[in-house]
Amino acid sequence: MITIKNLTVRLGGNTILADASAGIPTNARVGLIGRNGAGKSTLMKALIGQIEPDDGSIEMPRRSRLGYIAQEAPSGSRTPFEAVLEADVERTALLAEAEICEDPDRLGDVHERLMAIDAYTAPARAARILGGLGFDEAMQAQPLDSFSGGWKMRVALAALLFSAPDILLLDEPSNHLDLEATLWLESFLKAYDGTLIVISHERDLLNNVVDTILHLQGGKLTVYSGGYDAFERQRAERAAQLAAAKASQDAQRARLQDYVARNSARASTAKQAQSRAKMLAKMQPIAALMEDPSLSFDFPNPDELRPPLITLDHAAVGYGDTPVLRRLNLRIDPDDRLALLGRNGNGKTTLARLLASQLSPMEGKMQVSGKLKVGYFTQYQVEELASDATPLEHMNRVMEGRTPAAVRAQLGRFGFSGHRATTEVAKLSGGERARLALALITRDAPHMLVLDEPTNHLDVDAREALVQALNDYEGAVLLISHDRHMVELVADRLILVDNGTAAEYPGSMEDYIDFVLGRNQPKADPDGRPAKKVKGKGRDREAAKRARAAVLEAEKTVARLQQQASAIDRAMWEPQADHGELAPLTMGELARRKATVSKELEDAEARWLEASEQLEREAG
Repeated sequence: MITIKNLTVRLGGNTILADASAGIPTNARVGLIGRNGAGKSTLMKALIGQIEPDDGSIEMPRRSRLGYIAQEAPSGSRTPFEAVLEADVERTALLAEAEICEDPDRLGDVHERLMAIDAYTAPARAARILGGLGFDEAMQAQPLDSFSGGWKMRVALAALLFSAPDILLLDEPSNHLDLEATLWLESFLKAYDGTLIVISHERDLLNNVVDTILHLQGGKLTVYSGGYDAFERQRAERAAQLAAAKASQDAQRARLQDYVARNSARASTAKQAQSRAKMLAKMQPIAALMEDPSLSFDFPNPDELRPPLITLDHAAVGYGDTPVLRRLNLRIDPDDRLALLGRNGNGKTTLARLLASQLSPMEGKMQVSGKLKVGYFTQYQVEELASDATPLEHMNRVMEGRTPAAVRAQLGRFGFSGHRATTEVAKLSGGERARLALALITRDAPHMLVLDEPTNHLDVDAREALVQALNDYEGAVLLISHDRHMVELVADRLILVDNGTAAEYPGSMEDYIDFVLGRNQPKADPDGRPAKKVKGKGRDREAAKRARAAVLEAEKTVARLQQQASAIDRAMWEPQADHGELAPLTMGELARRKATVSKELEDAEARWLEASEQLEREAG
C-alpha cells in the first residue's frame, strides 16, 4: 500500500499540492491524470524522493524497488542492448562476481541466485523489449550516441521496463513513441506484475491498462475506480450533484440574506435575523467543478476548391539523391480525412512534407490545385516559438497588414483572448504553445491541415476539444498521431507507410491494431502485407464519405438539441436567473417546449445511430 497523507508541496511560492491524500493498494494500476500544470509530475517526483514535501508524508511498502525514468537520456558508446541489460543491477553484479569468485560455496550461491532471477534469459527479454519499442536487430547493436534524443528516451524506457521494479512510475511514456510502439507498450503494461502509476493523456491506455484513476485538481487528489471512461461518467455525476447542491445553497443563501436585510432593524425579529446572519457566516460555499474557458480550438473554414486538391502519380520523394518513398499514387479531395500509419523512420513525415509542398517529387508527377493553402503543424514549430514574445506579437508578425480585430479574432479562436494574448510564450504551458502554433498555421484558412503529432503536449480534455474542432473543420485533414483514439474519431482513410512506399490500408483501425500485435492476422500477400479485404457492393469510397457526412450532420443536430434541452431545464429549475428568450415563458410553456425538443432529440439520436451503422458497413 502506498499512502499519501496530507501532502503539501510548494514550488516558487506557489502551492502545487495542498493537503492531498490518497491510498494506492499493492499491485494497483493507477492512471494519474489532471489538466496541464495541475502538478502531476510534481507528485511523481515527490513519490520518488526528488522533491521534499513541505508538509505531510508518503509511505511506501518496505523493501519495494521503485522504478522511474531518469531525466537524462543514456548516452555513450554502449549499445541499446548493453544499456538495457545493465539496468538489472543485481544480475550485472552477480555475473561480474561469478567471473572472479574462487570460493566454491559462494560461487554456488551466486549461480543459484542467477537462476532464481532468470539471468540467463535476460538477453532474450532485453531484445524483445527493445524490439517492441521499435529497435530492430541492427539498431540494438549501434552506439547510443548515434541516436536522436527521442530514440535515447526509448532506450531509457526499455531499461526501466527490463528492470521490472515492484512499483513502476511512468510519466507520459508514449510521448517519444509512434503508434506501433504505443500499442506494444500497452500490451506489455497489461501483463506487468507489480504496482503501476502512469501519467498519461492516452485515453485508450487509460481505459485498457489501469483499474484506478487518481485525479489531481486544485492541489487535491480524488480516487475513482475503473478506467478513464468510468472516471468521466463518475465526474459527470459528481458535477451534476455539485451543481444541484450549489444551486440549492445559492437559493438558501439568497433567502437568508433577504430575511436579514428585511428584519434586522425590527425589534421583534432582530434575534431571528441575527441567528440567520450567523448561519450565513458559517455556510461554506460549494464550488462548482472548474472548467478552463481557454480550452479552445476553432479552425477557420476554407473557401471551396474543386477536387482533387493533390494527386500523386508514381511519385518518389526523399532527400538529396536518396529517395525515401517510391511508387506513390494518392489522391486527396477537399473533404478527405487521412491518417498515416507506420513505424517512425518509415517515411511518414517525409510524405507529409511532400504533401505540404516542403519537398518536391524526385520522380513521377505531383499535381496541386493552384489556389491550395496548406497549414502544416510539427513539434518543431512549438519548440521554435520565441519565448520572449507574446501570442499577439507572434500573430501580428504572420498577419502583417491585417486589422487588429482580425488578429485578435484568430487568437480568440484558440483561447488567446484578454491577458492570455499578451502573456509571454515562456510562461505558457506546453498545451498552450501547441494551441498557439495551430493558431499561427491556420491564419489564412487553409484548405488542408497536415498535423504531425499534434497531441504531444495536450491533456485528455484538450485532445477531445481538438477532435471536435477537426470534425467541425470543412477542409481536408492529414494526421500523423500515436493517439489512436484521435485517429479513430478523425480519419476515414488509413495510409500505411512501409517498405519504401505508401498505400491505402484496406482494413479498419482495429484491423491494424491486430496486425501490429500479431492478432487475428489475415493471410499475407506475397509482399508481406496483410491481404486486402473483399468489399461488397456499395462499399466504395464515395458511399463512405456520404455516410460519414450523415453521421456528422446527425451529431451536430443532437448537440444542438441537447443544448436546447439543457437551457429549458435551467429555465425550469432556476426561474430567478436570466434565460434570454426563454425568460418570458410560463412553466407550462416550458414543459411543452421540453416535450417537443425531447421528441426531436429522440428522432435525431435514431438518425445518428442509423447513419453510424451505415458508415460502419461502408467502411467494411
